[in-house]
Amino acid sequence: MMFFLRNRFSVLGAILHGVRAGAMVLALGWIGSVSIGQEASKGKSLFDGKTLTGWSGLSGNWSVVDGAITGESKADAPLKNNTFLVYEKKVADFELNCEFKITGGNSGIQYRSKVIDPDKFIVGGYQADIDSQKRFMGINYEEQGRGILVERGEIISIDATGKKNSVGTCGDAKALESKFNVEGWNTYRIIAKGNLCQHYINGVLMSELQDNQVDKRASEGVLALQLHQGPPMKVQFKNIRLSE
Repeated sequence: MMFFLRNRFSVLGAILHGVRAGAMVLALGWIGSVSIGQEASKGKSLFDGKTLTGWSGLSGNWSVVDGAITGESKADAPLKNNTFLVYEKKVADFELNCEFKITGGNSGIQYRSKVIDPDKFIVGGYQADIDSQKRFMGINYEEQGRGILVERGEIISIDATGKKNSVGTCGDAKALESKFNVEGWNTYRIIAKGNLCQHYINGVLMSELQDNQVDKRASEGVLALQLHQGPPMKVQFKNIRLSE
């Protein structure tokens, strides 16, 4: 009888332990979801969800569709150069959070950049890359400048002479591809503070730049969204929020 009772209490204890563990997992999952939600919702909204107020670009290529800023190029009107939708105010140190979706082609989010041609809306500077083929997704590319500064998975320090030095890693470039939703919405988080630039996609660090090349780096400039020249493509952005 005592053996039977001990076994019953052991089983009951295991059940209770399992219930407590399950509750903890649910709680941690809820805390994680709240944290992600808070990250995406903090800061000032740069897009009202209805109009392009505060933004400037080629009217034939940029519009608002289904509550999202939409850039589109078509086969019967191909772009001869990359063009951008430019936000009205400059940024310096900041954190930007948004959602994006791309269908075909290449795009990106420019920051601390400069307008090179105001008529064609050509912009140069740091770019958080977006690529429907995934090859360049998450990298740091300097448009109209030094080219690829940091590949996906790299932590790079550029010295005063322009030499790149690997100072760490944030993962395997190929393995990080699994973090992208190529057919749906993704989140982008860009942090620029001093000489540090970090790109996160869906909450995962994709690349980090420590830019010490004083004569080339930028400490402030415009934000802009890219529509790439080449085959027809479509890119969308929504829930764009800026913290400074």
